[in-house]
Amino acid sequence: MTGRTYAILSPFVGGDYYGAIIAGINAAAVAAGDRVMAVQTLDPGSHSADRSGLPEFHRPLAWAHLSGLAVLPGAVSEEYAAKARQAGLPVVRVAHDGAGAAVLADNRPGVRAAVAHLAGHGHERIAFAGYLTHFDLRERYEGYRAEMLARGLSPLLFDAGDNHESGGETVADELVRAGMPVTAILMGTDRNAIGLTGRIAAAGFAVPGDLAVVGFDDIADAAYLRPALSTVRQPLDEVGRAAYRTLADAAPDRVTRVPTVFVPRESCGCPSQGFPVSEAHTRALFDEVRYLQNTLNIEYELGIALLGGESVEPRNLDWLDLTPAVAGCLGLWSVTEPDTLRLVGQYRTDVGAPLSAVPVAEFPPAELFTAADGPAGDIVLVVPVRSRTRDWGMLAAVGRVQSTTPPGRELMNHSGSLLATALDYRVTMLSLREQEEELRSAALRDHLTGLPNRLLLEDRLTQAGLRATRDPDYRFAVMLLDLDGFKAVNDSLGHAAGDELLIKVAKRLTKLLRRTDTVARLGGDEFVVLIGGVKGTDGHHVVRDAIRKTLTEPFVIDEVPVTVGVSIGVAVSGDGATDPDRLLREADAAMYREKTAGRR
Repeated sequence: MTGRTYAILSPFVGGDYYGAIIAGINAAAVAAGDRVMAVQTLDPGSHSADRSGLPEFHRPLAWAHLSGLAVLPGAVSEEYAAKARQAGLPVVRVAHDGAGAAVLADNRPGVRAAVAHLAGHGHERIAFAGYLTHFDLRERYEGYRAEMLARGLSPLLFDAGDNHESGGETVADELVRAGMPVTAILMGTDRNAIGLTGRIAAAGFAVPGDLAVVGFDDIADAAYLRPALSTVRQPLDEVGRAAYRTLADAAPDRVTRVPTVFVPRESCGCPSQGFPVSEAHTRALFDEVRYLQNTLNIEYELGIALLGGESVEPRNLDWLDLTPAVAGCLGLWSVTEPDTLRLVGQYRTDVGAPLSAVPVAEFPPAELFTAADGPAGDIVLVVPVRSRTRDWGMLAAVGRVQSTTPPGRELMNHSGSLLATALDYRVTMLSLREQEEELRSAALRDHLTGLPNRLLLEDRLTQAGLRATRDPDYRFAVMLLDLDGFKAVNDSLGHAAGDELLIKVAKRLTKLLRRTDTVARLGGDEFVVLIGGVKGTDGHHVVRDAIRKTLTEPFVIDEVPVTVGVSIGVAVSGDGATDPDRLLREADAAMYREKTAGRR
């Protein structure tokens, strides 16, 4: 396919509102030989666009691939849209106000028809409830208010607080507390209406007997509720098709309004119309139930796969086998290059060499769009991989738009959240292991020089003794070192200079000896050297002499040359003498004899 590529920016890339619009845009684009990518701008794991607020989404994702952008309500700021236009990308607003081209549902006529219908049932005390933060909801309220005033009736507004069931429950509680001051209510969304009717019934009131209810959207649930929900239908698929046409025509100022239609059912007081019972319709419903059940199963299995512990490597994207995705890739933000993603995982497609850098304007890579081409109408879906503590990057996958789930319940939102959690977990476990190693090292190492302390020395002496017991030909030497003149350095230059001297002594000894030997500090100016594989009874002499030579060469402390001596006591295993404690005592006695002789 060589057609154009358009992006849809949306709080979620699925659901029975956003997903339905995205599916409409995608269907129209595929039919015309173009392609679409849908980008979730909310953090993964979000469950409500209303309560999450406007996402902080500002990067020019995929702009190098795009011929235009469709922006859904609550997806990005107006500043983002303005920057896209400045970059030469046509932008179409869908269902919200602002500058430039737009596709809007014509909310007012459908709502006015609903109010007129309720008045025809004899209602005069008719209220409106909605979350007026959104442009669509404000238009619906304006249509309600205009029709009420035209009929000489008094408008009454209730704030739902959101567009979901919880908002309807809030309104129901307020109505009950006020003693049911109205006989009919028009809810801003169907989900508001569903929440309200359930709570009203729980309080002992009947719909429509005590309260007639009308929703808005005509979601799939509406016709199957009891009583069936009267609603205003906005054809989201047609909204999507109109948005694509506006993008394809590059019409910068075109504003298209898609009509809405009132659909009467039982909740407004109309008689039941029954269920559509054709075999085709029943089979379609059954297929949808199976699809939703399969989605639940996949989400469960994804949780097990991605949160299965340290053995799981979430970056390689093998877990996408559990999903309907046909291709995918994962890019993590570069630490050193701003607005650059490093490709760390790919699935059923070759998007480039591992860890190759991709500017955010070129992510996802063109190869992923190629994987979406075909008659199936698959779409590129992109979701941030972000947790409360870290913005990891972006996950892109090719698959089907989920347009029948509630908003925020689609697989991409779920996958992005689980992936971020899995990456956080691995970093946390790595940090814990590092802390554990630091604690272990602190317990076994001298805090000043970093050399093994007495505890670690005892373990290595024990291992040397056990080896000598197993192998009679194996000999090891224990050398006890004491610096001569160290106290004078401390007294004349201070304790800081004394500490620096000890550190430099430790470095000289470590550099002089083999990796298999051990240099330990017992405390003060006493050091122990454990040498393995000593040849003969005097095989240690060369090492002892080298130690004496290197430690008696001048040190420079604070630009002052400092010279110290060293007393060395040696004990060598052999002739049955392999007990480490005994050898250490013998070396200590030998060192004391040498120090005493030196003083005389």
